[in-house]
Amino acid sequence: MTNNTVAVVGAGIVGCLVAREVISRAPDTPVVVFDRDGIGTGASRRSAGLHFPRGATDRVRQMTAYSHDFYEDLAAKHPALPIHSLGMTVVATATAAQLNEVYLDRAALTPTEAVPADIRLTQGARAWHGNGCHYADVPAVAQAVARELRPHVTFREGVRVTAVEDAGSEVLIRLSTGKTCTAGRVVLAPGPWLADPAWRDLVAPLHARVKKVAAIHIEQEPRRDDGVIVFQDEDAFLLPLRHSRHWLFSYTHQEWDVDPDTVSDGLDEKVLDAALPLLHRYSPALAERAAGGRVFCDAYSADREPQVRTLDPAGRVIFAGAANGSGYRLAPAIAAEAVGLLQLDGETTQPPKEMSPA
Repeated sequence: MTNNTVAVVGAGIVGCLVAREVISRAPDTPVVVFDRDGIGTGASRRSAGLHFPRGATDRVRQMTAYSHDFYEDLAAKHPALPIHSLGMTVVATATAAQLNEVYLDRAALTPTEAVPADIRLTQGARAWHGNGCHYADVPAVAQAVARELRPHVTFREGVRVTAVEDAGSEVLIRLSTGKTCTAGRVVLAPGPWLADPAWRDLVAPLHARVKKVAAIHIEQEPRRDDGVIVFQDEDAFLLPLRHSRHWLFSYTHQEWDVDPDTVSDGLDEKVLDAALPLLHRYSPALAERAAGGRVFCDAYSADREPQVRTLDPAGRVIFAGAANGSGYRLAPAIAAEAVGLLQLDGETTQPPKEMSPA
C-alpha cells in the first residue's frame, strides 16, 4: 500500500506554509508537522518580518513577486492578521537604472528630496520613494496559519525528530518520544538547525552555512506615516515597528558557523561595534536611542538563493530553506517550490478557493 503521508519537519513560517500548500493542492493528503519546540518559536520568532519588493537575482525577484501576491491575498482574506503595510525610502549611491535591476516594477521607485526626519544622506547617496512593503508579526502569522490548518493537519509540537531514514518505499522518522512513524515524503524546513544529527549528512551537499543575524532596537516611537528606510549599499534597514512602538535597525553581521542552540539571544560587543557606527553614519539621533536588540541566526546558501531540492535518490526527502535571512519574505514561494517537488497524489489543478495562495 502506498504511503501518502507528508511529514514536515519544522513549524516555522516556511514549514507552516508548506503544510498549507500541500492541503491547498491535495486536500485529502495526510500531513503531520513536527517541531522540537512550538509553532513559530525558532528563527521565525526573531524575524523582523519585513517584506520588500527586491531581489538580487531573477529567481529571487520571481519568488518575491509570488510571495508579495500571496501575502496581499492572505491579508485581504484575513484582515485581523498582524500584517502591516508601510511605505519605503531607499537610500543608495546606485543609479536609477541599477536600482530598477534589483527592485520589482511594483516598487515604483521615484527620486525624492523628502528624506525622513532624523536621517542624513552620506556623500553621493540619493533617496527614492517606493511602494510594496509590509511587515508582519511572523510567529503570530505562523500560528494563525496553523490554526487554519488544524482540522486538516496534525501538529506535534515539542516532538523532536531524531532520525530520517530510508525504509524502502517510505521514510522512517524516529522521534524523541522513543516512537517512530513513517511517511511517503518528508519536507525538511529546519531553519538554522542544519547540523542536527537527524539530517546533517543529508543536507551537507548543500554547502549551506549558519550566520549570526542581529538587529538593534531603538527606543523612539514611530510616527503613523513613517516607512521603512532601506540602506541599499550596506544591506541594512530601519523598520518602524508601530505595533510595539519602537524602531528596529537591521544590518548585515558577519559572524559565521554559529550554533542555533548556543548563540546568545543577547547583544555583545561585536554586535554593537558593528551596528552603531553604521547607524550613527545615517542617524546620530537614532543611534543615541539604541537601547537593546535581538540576536539569533539563519541558514545561508552558497549562491544566496533559497535551497529547495531533493536530498535522496528516490526524491522522498525535500529540503526547503537556507533563505539567507529572507525566510518570511520568500516563504510562500519556497513552500510552492517544495510542494511542487512532492508529486502529490490527487493533486488538484486549482486549489480550493478558501485555501487559495494568491
